[in-house]
Parts: sequence; C-alpha cells; structure tokens
Amino acid sequence: MKKQIHALAFVSVITGATLSVANAADGTIQFNGEIIDAACTVSPASANQTVTLGQVSSTAFSAVDDTAAATAFQIDLSACPASVSTASIKFDGTPYQGDTTALALTPLPGAATGVGIRIRTATNLIQPLYTATQPTALAQGVTNSLMFNASYVAKSATVTAGPADAVATFSVIYN
Repeated sequence: MKKQIHALAFVSVITGATLSVANAADGTIQFNGEIIDAACTVSPASANQTVTLGQVSSTAFSAVDDTAAATAFQIDLSACPASVSTASIKFDGTPYQGDTTALALTPLPGAATGVGIRIRTATNLIQPLYTATQPTALAQGVTNSLMFNASYVAKSATVTAGPADAVATFSVIYN
C-alpha cells in the first residue's frame, strides 16, 4: 500500500511539474485585424494564371543571385467599393531552402537544381514570400492592375538543367 501511495505521489509531482512547464510563458502576442464585408473582385484571369518563364540555358547563371527570363504578370482588381482605398498582395509558397526571397522548384524527377523563382514588384523590389507588398492606391469604377515580374534566380554556383516550375498562391490584403 505504501508503495502505491509513494508511486501516486511521485506521479502527481511529475504531472504537476509538467503542467507548470507547459503553461510557462515568456511573452504575449496579440493579433489584430478586421473582417470586411466588401472587397474588390479579383479577375478570373488573375486568380488562376500561368506565367511562362520559358527555356533558359543553365550557362545563363554564372554566379549566385544571377537572374534570367524576367516575365511580367499582373493581378487585376475591379469593382472596388468606396470603403477600400488600398490593397497589398502577399505571396505564399515553398521557399528555396528557407530563403523567402525565392520560391523552391516543384520537386519533379530530373528537376533543375541550384535555381529558384523570384518575384519582384513593379518598382523592381524583391518581394519576399509571406510579406505584404507596399499598399497600392485603388480607384473605383476601373480595373486596378498590380504589376509584378518573376524570374529564375541562381541560388548556388552551379545550376543544372531540368524542369523548373514552382507554385505560389496570393492573398489580397485591404488597408
């Protein structure tokens, strides 16, 4: 009986210690935002598009961060309500080995290596994944085109040939 009581007391002490560790806090994060009842309409051509970067020779990349095949694309927003004055775009996807400045290529058999895909804004700034662009003013009654470009970017000194595709999703964030 004494062994059972000691075992129960030991389990109680261990469980209590575990609970206090699990409840320890080193800080607080507050999340703020707002759900709006009206937003712009993303054009169907923008919502599901394919940007063709084409075929590029692996020899086009002689150093890390060399880029090739910059191709413009846009996200069109229309029917924007008066309550929405600006919008930002946030791209999400798989980063190249943790580097959020480039998308990782889709892992396919024989895929190219040492290269990712980089997105830039209309002002030629690198647009990191998971980060909203600078807000763009929206006009009512017209189509608002938010301009970007994508290019291959060397992420290692050696780039090998093969399929070089990637996928990103985007979200429109209204300010």
